Amino acid sequence: MAPYTRVLRYLRPYNSSVLLAVAAAAAYAVLDASAYILLIPFVETLFVSGGAASQASGTAMARLLDWTVYRWADPSSDPLAAIGIVIAMLMMVLLLKNMFAFARAYLLARAEQGVSRDLRQAVYDHLLGLDLAFFGRVRTGQIVSRLTTEVDQVRLFVTRELSRLVSASLEFMVALGAMLLISWKLTVAALVVVPSAMGLWGPFVRMLRRGDRRVLHLGGEVNAHLLETVTGMRLVKSESAEDRERQRFSELTGAYLQQFLRTELARGLAAPMTEMLAAAGTAILLWYGARLVVGGEITGAQFVGFLGLSLKMYQPVKSLAKFPATAQPGLVAAERVFEFLDAPVEVEDRPDAAPMEHFLTDIAFDRVSFAYEDDHPVLQDVSFVVPKGKVLAIVGPSGAGKSTVVDLLSRFFDAYSGAIRIDGRDIREVRVGDLRRHLGIVSQETVLFHDTVRANIAYGRPDAGLPEIEAAARAANADDFISRMPQGYDTVVGERGVELSGGQRQRIAIARVLLRDPPILVFDEATSALDTESERLIQEAVEKALEGRTVLVVAHRLSTIQHAHEIIVLDDGRVVERGDHKALLEKGGRYARLHAVQIDAASSHP
Repeated sequence: MAPYTRVLRYLRPYNSSVLLAVAAAAAYAVLDASAYILLIPFVETLFVSGGAASQASGTAMARLLDWTVYRWADPSSDPLAAIGIVIAMLMMVLLLKNMFAFARAYLLARAEQGVSRDLRQAVYDHLLGLDLAFFGRVRTGQIVSRLTTEVDQVRLFVTRELSRLVSASLEFMVALGAMLLISWKLTVAALVVVPSAMGLWGPFVRMLRRGDRRVLHLGGEVNAHLLETVTGMRLVKSESAEDRERQRFSELTGAYLQQFLRTELARGLAAPMTEMLAAAGTAILLWYGARLVVGGEITGAQFVGFLGLSLKMYQPVKSLAKFPATAQPGLVAAERVFEFLDAPVEVEDRPDAAPMEHFLTDIAFDRVSFAYEDDHPVLQDVSFVVPKGKVLAIVGPSGAGKSTVVDLLSRFFDAYSGAIRIDGRDIREVRVGDLRRHLGIVSQETVLFHDTVRANIAYGRPDAGLPEIEAAARAANADDFISRMPQGYDTVVGERGVELSGGQRQRIAIARVLLRDPPILVFDEATSALDTESERLIQEAVEKALEGRTVLVVAHRLSTIQHAHEIIVLDDGRVVERGDHKALLEKGGRYARLHAVQIDAASSHP
């Protein structure tokens, strides 16, 4: 479906505002042309005795003026009084014209902001439903750019460009009708320039579309780089990379500027080229119109009015001629926004998805395989069972697929083959929301929002009261440091929890999970990046959390999982060993070697 057709679908809820705006635009066009028509009785009354020339010409315009203006303003009896009446009519027309202009602008603004809100909401809603693979492929800055800059471009296309198209068409038709009332011959001469102006932009359209797409892409890259630099400012400063980042940003903004100027250079040719065509058309009118006046076919006053109408008509002609070019930024932005809306949702509820109300028996991975790319498998035939109330630890070297197991259980992705079952039922057969409500995940990279400690802990249960929040914080060994903060639980933690240490962020994350009280807990290397004291406090909180729950622990430090009921060792996406801590050490295999390496590392760094 063409992008402009899809954009117009977002106008449907605002049809009443749009239709009223079109009606206001039509009234504006009629009144605008009427202002030029009133020049005819003004000039005739001022320069022609008794207005006889108008009546003698016999044109349709003369008859219209006799029926309207001259019945109130009779130049034969009192020319000055007639001029006063014409001027009063002109002022009334201008007043009404501007009132309708205001109404048109206000009604379009309502539709404009409504379309912008609905389109932005549609993109945001769709983004929330996409799987994590999409966010791995697309840079965050590009996502932000399409939700902000490019939605605004679409908004301008809907209101500014489409409204100009409609208004220009109405103004052109009204002016054309008035010109035909004066002289059809002169109107034909005036229209000689129109086909040339309308066809002028054909060669530019494809070039402008390519240029505008490149401009928007580079704008997204600038946003992406800025976002990455701001969020990674600690790394930039620690590596003394300020100059390198300045250079990279300068190169990106330079490329954006160069592409923008190149595209605008082509677009900027519109005004002078169309203006020259209008000048050529005016020259034809002046020559041919003088012949008709001298020949007595029209009056001089009618020719003055006709010139005013023709000059007025050239403005909508220019707008119509330039529309294919000026609409390109909005159309390209719409294409890019709709690319996001068309991105397939890989993980979603099946039509017959069943509710998941309880967790009763076990979690089972049955020959599960998965790959982020077709030729690079991450998991291969992974099978294990976690009975309810038991703790399973997953260990292995980096890249072995440990975190992927967690992501598949949470249905952030779906397995390519095999099945993951809870209580014997494939998790793809239950509602995604129900499944995730039964899971509580604490990962290595803790996500906190720029909000209070209370709001961050209660994120999964926004209706929780302060006593419940405090109880969860105590269970997570977080209440002590929270109470010492300036506003306690009402202290704002800063963007991404920048005001807190890594251990404090992790304890808030654990409190957030404990407040929800899910039956299944997942700890994905939750202590791997922490100091010894923070690890001790968090390990105590984890041990409290384990009571009565089914737990999967992805561990880097083997000292944290020695009491797990079962440990599986992953290597290159396969389960190579399984058993408890003691049995795996006695076996002397992969787990024992990993354990020995960590013991040696710990002893060399007392």
